[in-house]
Amino acid sequence: LAQKYDPQKEAELRTWIESVTGQQIGPDFQKGLKDGVILCELMNKLQPNSVRKINRSAQNWHQLENLSNFIKAMASYGMNPVDLFEANDLFESGNLTQVQVSLLALAGMAKTKGLQSGVDIGVKYSEKQQRNFDEAKMKAGQCVIGLQMGTNKCASQSGMTAYGTRRHLYDPKNQILPPMDHSTISLQMGTNKCASQVGMTAPGTRRHIYDAKMGTEKCDNSSMSLQMGSNQGANQSGQVFGLGRQIYDPKYCPQGSQGEVANAACDQSGDPPGYHYYCEEE
Repeated sequence: LAQKYDPQKEAELRTWIESVTGQQIGPDFQKGLKDGVILCELMNKLQPNSVRKINRSAQNWHQLENLSNFIKAMASYGMNPVDLFEANDLFESGNLTQVQVSLLALAGMAKTKGLQSGVDIGVKYSEKQQRNFDEAKMKAGQCVIGLQMGTNKCASQSGMTAYGTRRHLYDPKNQILPPMDHSTISLQMGTNKCASQVGMTAPGTRRHIYDAKMGTEKCDNSSMSLQMGSNQGANQSGQVFGLGRQIYDPKYCPQGSQGEVANAACDQSGDPPGYHYYCEEE
């Protein structure tokens, strides 16, 4: 706290107090204000009869009484409680920094109340500005959204074409002419880099798969390259649809070769003569 004490502010306070009271503090700022006489005279100049009794005795309890009366007068003058100091802060030099802060706040309060002095010291307090609105004005204000809700920075859709209007892509690198009217859109709206669908077939057209590794023929204009997909040369050769399938499982079939199994099935089925199954020779 002692390091926060400002000697320059002390000189300004000395000049202000001496100009208001007309009394000299002396070379030592703390000893000149210790008895509280000059401070009580200062409060009587700022607010008359704020300190009714000023003790000019050299006894300690009289001096402490003067300091206590000065602090009470500052509170009644409108000072904030956090800006006040205690009597021992000045009398015993316990916290001279707080004493300096309190006197600066007192000078600011005096300036706020219109005190004219030759020394410009203290910060003027902000004045309360109260507004009274009628009920209709209050209801109208509920329909207004403040900037805390966000803003579009005055942006608008002025000059934009309607949905579905023809768009002209402007690209100076590709020698495309700039837009001449509002029906064209520049590169800020996006560009496809001159890409087109030239050479692409309509949906549902037959596609021919071309693969150089498999030796297939090159595709023509009605076929599509490998970008359209490839089955890696797979086909459905040898597959039948709708025919019966014979399942062979050695767990459920009789033991022996496939020819013996077929002959045994011939004897049990009663097929007509002349139809012979294949029998493997010994």
